[in-house]
Amino acid sequence: MSIFNFFTDQVLGMKWLSDLTTLLVKNIFNLDITSKLGGSIQFFIYDTIKIFILLGVLIFLISYIQSYFPPEKTKKILTKFKGLSGATVSALLGTVTPFCSCSSIPIFIGFSNAGLPLGVTFSFLISSPMVDLASLLLLAGFFGMNISILYVVLGLIIAVVGGTIISKLNLENEIQTYTEHTRELYAESENFNQKQRLNYAKEDTLAIIKNVYKYVIIGVGIGALIHNYIPQDLILKVLGDNNPFSVIIASVVGIPMYADIFGTIPIAEALFMAGVPIGTVLAFMMSVTALSLPSMIMLSKVVKPKLLAIFIGIVTIGIVITGYLFNAIGPFLM
Repeated sequence: MSIFNFFTDQVLGMKWLSDLTTLLVKNIFNLDITSKLGGSIQFFIYDTIKIFILLGVLIFLISYIQSYFPPEKTKKILTKFKGLSGATVSALLGTVTPFCSCSSIPIFIGFSNAGLPLGVTFSFLISSPMVDLASLLLLAGFFGMNISILYVVLGLIIAVVGGTIISKLNLENEIQTYTEHTRELYAESENFNQKQRLNYAKEDTLAIIKNVYKYVIIGVGIGALIHNYIPQDLILKVLGDNNPFSVIIASVVGIPMYADIFGTIPIAEALFMAGVPIGTVLAFMMSVTALSLPSMIMLSKVVKPKLLAIFIGIVTIGIVITGYLFNAIGPFLM
C-alpha cells in the first residue's frame, strides 16, 4: 500500500476503526454486520467515534493555529478581498482543507468571531467539505479526470455564488454568538506562550464538543437507521435514470446521512456501478458532504433559522443544478 493510500484509508478514512468496530459487533454483540441490526450498530459506533475523533483532533489543531491569528490580525489579511473576490479566495482556501462539514464549522465560527464578511465565511463553509485536492484525485480514479475536474469547478462555483448571494442579503444580524468565553480568549491569544496556546486549544475543543455532542449522536443514529433499513433495490429504483426527479430525491436522501468526502466516494462508486446516473450520484455525494444533518444541527447553534434556511436553500439549488448538468453531459465526458 502506498503512503497516499495508507493516509487516505487509515488516517482520514479510519479503516482501522471500521475493522475494529466490525470485530466488536461480531465478537461482543454476536451480530452479523450484514444484518440490518448488526449493520446499524456497526455504523452507529464507527461513525460516532470517527466524528468525535475528527472533531477533537481537528478543532484542537485549528484552535491552536487560530491562537496565532486574533480577530484584528485575521481581518486585516482577509478583508483585503471583498465581494466576489473575497468569496472566491475563501472558496479556494476551502479546497486545501480536507475537512468534513462538521469540522469546517469551527473554522466558520472563528471567521465569524473575527468579524469577517458573511460571504467569505459561507463560501468557505460550502467549499471546504465538498471539494478538496484529495477528492480531485480520488474522483479521477473512479470516474475519470474530466468528471473529477468538472466536479471541483462546479463545487467552487456553488461556493462562490452562494457566498456572494448571502453577502448581498445583509443578514449579519442572523449570526448568533457562540460562546463569549471562547471569543474573549481568542481575542487575547496573540501574546500567548506555548502553554497558553495549548490550554486555549483544549478549552475551545471541549467547549465546542460539549455544545454539539448530543446533536451529533442523534444525527448519526438517524443516518444509521436510514443507511441500513432502506432496501438497496428500492434506492436504485428511486434513483434510476427513468425517474426525472432522481437528482432532487438524491439530494434530499443524502442530508440525514453523515460522511466526509473520503467515506462518500466509495458509496458514490457503488451507486454508479449499480446503474445510477453520474449526476444523481454526485448530487447525493454533494448533499451528504455539504448538508449532513449533524453539521446542520451544529450550524444552527451559530446562525439563526432564517439564515440557516437560506444557506440550505442556496446549496440545495446549486447541487440540483449540478446533478442535472452532469446527467446531461456526463456520458460525453466518461
